[in-house]
Amino acid sequence: MFESNQVVLETKIPELKLYKRGKVRDIYEVGENLLIIATDRISAFDVVFPNGIPQKGKILNRISAFWFDYLKDIIENHLITTDVERMPSEIHPYKDMLKGRSMLVKRSQPLPIEAVVRGYLAGSGLKEYNRTGSICGINLPAGLKESSKLPEPIFTPTTKADVGHDENITEERAGEIISKDLFIKVKDLSLKIYNTIAEYSLKRGIIFADTKFEFGLINDKLILIDEVGTPDSSRFWSLDGYEPGKPQPSFDKQFVRDYLESIGWNKQPPAPSLPAEIIDGTSKRYLEAYHRLVGE
Repeated sequence: MFESNQVVLETKIPELKLYKRGKVRDIYEVGENLLIIATDRISAFDVVFPNGIPQKGKILNRISAFWFDYLKDIIENHLITTDVERMPSEIHPYKDMLKGRSMLVKRSQPLPIEAVVRGYLAGSGLKEYNRTGSICGINLPAGLKESSKLPEPIFTPTTKADVGHDENITEERAGEIISKDLFIKVKDLSLKIYNTIAEYSLKRGIIFADTKFEFGLINDKLILIDEVGTPDSSRFWSLDGYEPGKPQPSFDKQFVRDYLESIGWNKQPPAPSLPAEIIDGTSKRYLEAYHRLVGE
């Protein structure tokens, strides 16, 4: 399925101008468009690790492409093609490296907030709920446990930090950042997308616990950008054995986070090297998510 097991940690394409090197993706300018390459880098707690995860970039790329197509009747997206042969000729010398892990996309103006939707209580939402009984100013029923299903999915936006951690913000603050009208549109679309993915995933034995989406504007038109419904941007749990009150078996990088918590890492750079069993276990979890969701 994934032709090469070679780990790609960083790309260099001298013919193209580097637009941005993110935690996982390398982005280049291609005329008026962008080339997004999903590397095999992995980050946790906003720190990038020295090890790559075999197949990770290709899995992220293919899952995002799958969801972009699945959701196209709800919202347009930035994807032009994932077929390297259909990309501009200056990319072709690098097609062996790019095959399966790249997409040519329309350039947009990204919104300065991240759209987070939570259907279950976990992660930073659980910590905030335990402190305040609410998440991002949204009051929740008393007595919820770790991994509890929320009465209904909630929209909990965050800031988008270039360095350091994103921070939870209230709906009012998000509306001030991007305008109230645009915020309402982003919130409604985020909840609709989340519910669509969650319904699909549940039929395949996966609980879509929470996720983040990114949106951009092209000529004032709102579109879906970046990655969608991947194990990097979402929390996937197995429906088999789901039991509130404890952490759940997952198909995402929670496996890595749990390991890092167990060794007492201070969550500050430089990141420690990951042992072979954590690298292998993470790769297998990402592949399992791909098989279940995409069905290949």
